[in-house]
Amino acid sequence: MKKKNKTYLLLAVVLGIWGVIIYQFVGAFNPPSETVVETPSDAVFIPQKVQEREFFALALDYRDPFLGTAVAPKKKKSRPKKARAPKKEVPRKSIQFTGFIQQKNTAQKIFFVTVEGQQRMMKVNDTFNEVKLVKGSEHTIRVKYNGKTESIARSK
Repeated sequence: MKKKNKTYLLLAVVLGIWGVIIYQFVGAFNPPSETVVETPSDAVFIPQKVQEREFFALALDYRDPFLGTAVAPKKKKSRPKKARAPKKEVPRKSIQFTGFIQQKNTAQKIFFVTVEGQQRMMKVNDTFNEVKLVKGSEHTIRVKYNGKTESIARSK
């Protein structure tokens, strides 16, 4: 009879363990209902304004690493200029056009311009150190200072 008692005892332990496992398995799929907490009616939700990020596209003119060729800029035909009488000499400023970036969504371009050793990011019609950016493209910009308009090519 001792053997039967041990068998019944082990059977009860095994059924208990399986019962606990099945209870936890069923409980995971049927969670208890959540209690509802009421908030005061004077609370108002005010959403924050989301600012959209600005995206820029880089204009990269460099050698193709696979083909070994470089993009050659198109040469403009120059017309002979007529000689004019020399006017009063105005001291010339040191201005360089080093590059630009363009927004992906719009046609707005931002140009990197160095005036007297100080580099600035300028848009069309911006003024820095008495130099106004009048017009710009990928290869040249047009600036105006001291009543004089000058075209400056992009430096490499």
